[in-house]
Amino acid sequence: MAADIPAGGAGSQTLSRGIRILEILADADRALSIDEVAAELGVHRSVAYRLLRTLEHHGLASRDAAGRIALGAGLAALAAGVQRDLQQLALPELAEVAEELGMTCLLAVLLDGDEAVTLVSASPRRTAAVSYRPGHRHPITRGGPGKAILMGLPESRWPDEVPAALRAEIAESRARGYTVSHDEVVPSLRSVAVPLNLPGQPPAAIAVIHVSFPRPEAELAERLLVAASNLGRASGA
Repeated sequence: MAADIPAGGAGSQTLSRGIRILEILADADRALSIDEVAAELGVHRSVAYRLLRTLEHHGLASRDAAGRIALGAGLAALAAGVQRDLQQLALPELAEVAEELGMTCLLAVLLDGDEAVTLVSASPRRTAAVSYRPGHRHPITRGGPGKAILMGLPESRWPDEVPAALRAEIAESRARGYTVSHDEVVPSLRSVAVPLNLPGQPPAAIAVIHVSFPRPEAELAERLLVAASNLGRASGA
């Protein structure tokens, strides 16, 4: 909301609001109206409109025929430069897992100490699968990929407040080697994930997501562990 915008002058406030709009659009599961964006941002409709026009000019946001707003194609060019080496390393492996299992496979990395962000994803070509865009963010205390990152971290690097129930769940996940989730980040989606720790890269996780699992969770996790091992060898770990 507007109260969350840091102080520091009109320029920094405008930049912060623009970034916040991109986060709002990334978190939405559909295109939003200008009024919805303004409400989420906590500003007047005219302010949101001016910000969106600037984002549109740079290709970072787009509007459909009905005037509803979504992320623009220009973000793809920016995303391609983030952790480029890790993306290039991981994508072939993710694509192979996605084709084999018939599910979307993704790589999420730790961001700012307490959030997981999807860096790259791959969907099977021959079967219908869940679309999960790079840039999607959620706390590492929720969702399969987030909890897999948490599982791979020492507790000294955990967020300040981790409920006892989650601590017990992470201990159980460590014992079996993978995490699971259902409806924790996106309604109706299930995920299985394993930690991925590569030299010189942020803590990460590999996950598959779907509305239902055609195979047992343990079997999916076993395939993900093979993928993580392959990536470790490819990176020289």
